[in-house]
Amino acid sequence: MSTQVTKVKNEEAQGGAPSFQMPGPIQRITEYPRRFRQFLHEVRVEMKQVTWPSRDDVVATTMVVIATVAFFGFYFFAVDGAVGYAVRQVYKLFKH
Repeated sequence: MSTQVTKVKNEEAQGGAPSFQMPGPIQRITEYPRRFRQFLHEVRVEMKQVTWPSRDDVVATTMVVIATVAFFGFYFFAVDGAVGYAVRQVYKLFKH
């Protein structure tokens, strides 16, 4: 009896509820709402720390991406055409 009283007093001092442990899967299911609220709180805290780019930064980097994609698109188009032409010439050479 005295050990049980001591255990309850220790739990109350630590701010915990009585030490009733549910089985593993049930405990995870019952903890889900608390964990989800904690996750959303942490997301809000992190989002406040984000430094968002200005509109000018976004426009400038978007233009760089568009120019780079266009350059490599034309480059690969030219290389593909040249390699295709070379392969056709090799086939034509060995066909006869």
